[in-house]
Amino acid sequence: MTVIHGGDVWQGGALADYLDFSANLNPEGPPPWVREALQRGLEAARYYPDLKGTAARRGMAEHLGLPEECVLVTAGGIEAAALAAKLPGKHVVAQPTFQEYGHLCGMHDDVEREKLHFRTFSAGENLWICNPNNPTGDALKRDFVLELLERAEKAGARLIVDEAFIEYCPENSVVDCVKDHPALIVLGSLTKILAIPGIRLGYMAANPDVTRRLSADLLPWRLNSLADAVAASLPGHQEDFEHIRHLNDARREKFAEALRGLGIRVYPSDANFLLCDFGRDMRPDIEALKRERVLLRPCGMFPGLTHGHVRLCVRTEAENGRLIGILSRAGE
Repeated sequence: MTVIHGGDVWQGGALADYLDFSANLNPEGPPPWVREALQRGLEAARYYPDLKGTAARRGMAEHLGLPEECVLVTAGGIEAAALAAKLPGKHVVAQPTFQEYGHLCGMHDDVEREKLHFRTFSAGENLWICNPNNPTGDALKRDFVLELLERAEKAGARLIVDEAFIEYCPENSVVDCVKDHPALIVLGSLTKILAIPGIRLGYMAANPDVTRRLSADLLPWRLNSLADAVAASLPGHQEDFEHIRHLNDARREKFAEALRGLGIRVYPSDANFLLCDFGRDMRPDIEALKRERVLLRPCGMFPGLTHGHVRLCVRTEAENGRLIGILSRAGE
């Protein structure tokens, strides 16, 4: 199965020429402290990285507020998901969601996200949810996720929660519960909010028994010196994360209002992107805009969505306004 992703700016021309609404990244770029960490990582690149990832694990654990033994630092959120896919038992994916879960799990079952309230777990089952969800943008409340966890535990099942965009609604995170709940596995990624997708920095948070078992499958030197330096530098920068979140909240609401003004249906979102229903097949428009180096994320391949559904990243006010102008002319 071929999985489509956003952020394909490798189609010729200068990278800076692309107006990329297809990748859900902080439009401000990496914060100054991240740039400083990357410079330190470059200076360390002449050496093999620490096989144990000691500083990276310590930094990530402190950032998450967890004991080090509950955390594995991974080469992006995708490596954390690949590790979780190796857990024994049947995998069940709440749809529509990030396509890689099903791809990594191979044989799996789907359940509609709307039916999670009535979900009956089976022993040995692994239920995957993304929170906030990609591509819809909505978040399940923390209390409901913990209710799902309780049901999973009673049935002898597991709950795998991908919190790749949780920094935009941290009140819904359940990462603090992993130490005392072996049935809970939380995945995450720092590449979105820190705007470093080329660095690949993610994590898995779980009970120490789980992290010890899965760490045996990790390849040596997977974490390069750049990712290692950023992870080690994470503690002490919570204010930066909060600033980015508040900035995104204001931009998202203004962007959504402008899109609705064009007659586009915009789904509620707790993340840094908006799922939109244009009410018509958007594939020709997306291809035409791509030739002009304007990238949108088609969503017709997600279960339950149509070719009229498009996901748009929230960028700067100027960039959002530019896209609104482009879309208004396209609809004439």
